[in-house]
Amino acid sequence: MDILIIGGTRYFGKRLIGRLLEAGHHVTVINRGSSPAPEGTLSLVADRNDEKALEKAVGDRTFDVVVDQVCYTPRQAEIARRVFAGRTRRYVTTSTVEVYEYEDSAAPVAEDALDLAAVTVDTDLPWDDPEFLESHYGEGKRQAEAVFAAGADFAWSSVRVAHVLGGADDFTGRVAHYARRIRAGEPIAVPVVNRPATYVYVEEIAAFLAWAAEGEFTGPVNAHSHGPLTTADICAEIEEMTGGRTIFQEVEVGEVSPFSFSRSYAMTNSRAENLGYRFSHSSEWLRKALSETLAAEVES
Repeated sequence: MDILIIGGTRYFGKRLIGRLLEAGHHVTVINRGSSPAPEGTLSLVADRNDEKALEKAVGDRTFDVVVDQVCYTPRQAEIARRVFAGRTRRYVTTSTVEVYEYEDSAAPVAEDALDLAAVTVDTDLPWDDPEFLESHYGEGKRQAEAVFAAGADFAWSSVRVAHVLGGADDFTGRVAHYARRIRAGEPIAVPVVNRPATYVYVEEIAAFLAWAAEGEFTGPVNAHSHGPLTTADICAEIEEMTGGRTIFQEVEVGEVSPFSFSRSYAMTNSRAENLGYRFSHSSEWLRKALSETLAAEVES
């Protein structure tokens, strides 16, 4: 298949591209040119926010599938819907568990917990403001999904990705945050009621996205490993690997540490598994994922 990747040449995007190439697909990557496209791909350069530039870069090329790794706003979704009309038969967006930020269910949430038809799309919001975009990450993704769901000239699916762990190239600094505090015996701020969340190993989400690109299903699908994790689960593994001591400090108001949540953040992956994908259990990879990231921290 001819597959176009928009953005996403780092972290699990890099791994996705590698898997698609290994499977024999022809892969084209389009980004702003700030990072080189992986070897074996065709590179196109354009700012996906500039509709004319994006259309010019794509030209008369057509693709079996487009995997959009960097669609964060409804404006970007509307541009993509116009530019790729007639240029692809299938469009897969990488979304996030954050689209469920208004849900707080004791039971893991399914895809239909979010009614995309009821989402208000507002392209006039300051989506170009980095601070606004960062603080409205889930809302931007939710509205972007709603734009595609309202109708497009191609089959559309979104992969709602859980919190990702693993890899020496984890650039978030979240695991390092815990490791530093555990080694030093410094307090780790958590909410008074600290809920579990669903996670996925970096290699597994890359594999799932490759599977989704090759699939035919449409609509949103949750992607995560079995076995929700708590802050305590993650810290216990880090403590065993690094030494030190985990000290939780419960806070009612104020900023808490990453991977700590005052509301439930668990999804169900039943739809993906009913479609034929089989996820691992977090216990199978948690130690490996954390050790990869911590080893890279030590080396740096």
